This record gives sequence, structure tokens and C-alpha cells, in this order.
Amino acid sequence: MHSTNLAKIDLQSLHSLARECLKNPAQIQDSCRLFHGRGQCYPGLEFVCLDFFQPVLLITLFAEPPNTWLAELIAELTPVAVKVGWTIVVQRRYLEGAPSEVVEGNMPERWLAARGPLRFLLNPLTQQNVGYFLDMEPGRQWLEAVAPGKRVLNLFAYTCAFSVVAVAAGAERVVNVDMSKKALAQGRENHHINGLDKQRSAFLPEQILKSWSRIRRQGPYDIVIFDPPSFQRGSFVASKDYAKLVRRLPELMPEGGRVLACLNAPELATDFLLECFAEHCPTAQFVARLASAPEFPDANPEQRLKLLHFEFPRVNTDETLT
Repeated sequence: MHSTNLAKIDLQSLHSLARECLKNPAQIQDSCRLFHGRGQCYPGLEFVCLDFFQPVLLITLFAEPPNTWLAELIAELTPVAVKVGWTIVVQRRYLEGAPSEVVEGNMPERWLAARGPLRFLLNPLTQQNVGYFLDMEPGRQWLEAVAPGKRVLNLFAYTCAFSVVAVAAGAERVVNVDMSKKALAQGRENHHINGLDKQRSAFLPEQILKSWSRIRRQGPYDIVIFDPPSFQRGSFVASKDYAKLVRRLPELMPEGGRVLACLNAPELATDFLLECFAEHCPTAQFVARLASAPEFPDANPEQRLKLLHFEFPRVNTDETLT
């Protein structure tokens, strides 16, 4: 790999979405991933991702880039940023603490992700994760379509983006559960800044695997979503704890209930989830794996975020049918 080649990577070398958006920056309305190197579809660019969170162009580095590469990329992007008033931020995930620095412009007082008319408060640059996961958009679209009039349980809710989307779409009520009071407080703020009815959402700071009675008491639920961490020491390890979630589902849902089971663990394939449901909740029928967000291409689809839709079938009790 020659650094001279990588140093020449410019707008024409990025993903087509990034190229078109950066040619016409005023047309970008929603927060989005502009370039996804982590999926290993672009040899030599596995170390970089490029995201847009209004008005910040975020360059995330997962390894130290070749000499002069970053400086030349920033030089390409700066005229675009200056023209439309964007800020350019570089985050170095390969360094301890994942430090970020502003290399052009100024950070807004309140940094927000945009999704249509909805807004989501983002974390300060001192944190590794911004607080809104762009690759989860297929799950948000799925929920938006099925949520109207439904009661939703959002487990491992984090900053409650699922809840904001569901309530905005007309969900009857959403119960958000997460062990982090700080994340749930940000979730409350996300509902507030979108002007959503306070009575249609609840926030429970609970350690989920130890709080089933309190969670069940808020039900029953028509839709259950869980998006647990793949590994959180002392709290949740997907390889052994995911089954504990799945086996409790029948307690939470009536016939006809829907489940969106999420897993972002490259080392665990789709079959892990299918086998988990088959063994621990056989009454739930697999419907489909949601298509991944196209702006997150991956050379190995099994390493992508997995979003699996299951349903509990309705039992026909109409005695007039034969």
C-alpha cells in the first residue's frame, strides 16, 4: 500500500452517496453516513468513515492513516465546509479515549442529528459515540410503519431514538428501559425537543435481566424491540445472555405481537439469533431479516448489524370456521 496513492483519495474516490452529497452539500437534509470504509469494500480505506450530523462533517479514523493522507483529505473538504458553514471534526478511535478535534469551523451549542422533521440530541465530542446510530435506520423505518396505535417496549433504549420515532408515528405508548439514567435523561430530552406528548412515553432505569416483574407490569406490549450491547462487562454478554431475553418474550406479548431482535456483533451470525429463538421461544415465527442500510456496505453481510423480525401468530378462535 503506497501512501502516495492514498493521499490522492478525494471526493471522486468516496462512495457515490458521499460524492453526490458533497458536490451538492445544500441538498443534505438528514444525518447520514457518507462513506463506510469499515465494511472492507474499499481496499486501503478500511480505517475511515465519514458522517454528516448537522452541521458537522465527522471523519472517524479507526487506525492511523498514512502520512499526509488526512491533511490532503481535509484540504479537499474545507472549501465545501466553508461555503456552507459546516464544521469538520476528526475523531481518532485508535487512540485511548477516542479524542476528537475540530479542524474547521465551530461546534454548535446543541449538536443534533436530523431525521426528517425529527431531531436527536448528540453527545459532546468528549464521548466516543455520538448517541445516534445511523446504521439502525432500517429498524426505525420498520417501527415507524408498524407503531401506530401500538404499545411498544424498547429494551436497551439508550437515548430512545426508537421511542421518538414510534411516538411521532402514532404509537399509543412506549416504555423505554435502560440501566443508564444519563442515557434515559437524554432520551427524555429527545422527546421534549420534538414536542411529543409526555403521557405516551415512560422511562425505566433498570438492569433489564434483573427487572422483569417491573417491566412486565407496564405491559402487555404489541411490539418489543431489544438492541443489547454485544459485550458489556458485568451487565450483558450476547453469546450467553441473549437467550435470557428471548425466553421471557411470551410473558410480555399477546398473540400477534411483533419482535425486532437486534444484534451488532460481527462474531455472531444470523443463525445465532434464529437458533436462539427456535430453542427458547419456539412459538415466535421468523418473518424476515431487515435489509441493511445501503450506505453501510460490507464485504461480509454476516458482520453487519442484524435486525430480525419475529411474530407471535394469532390463534383463530372463530368456532364458525371449519
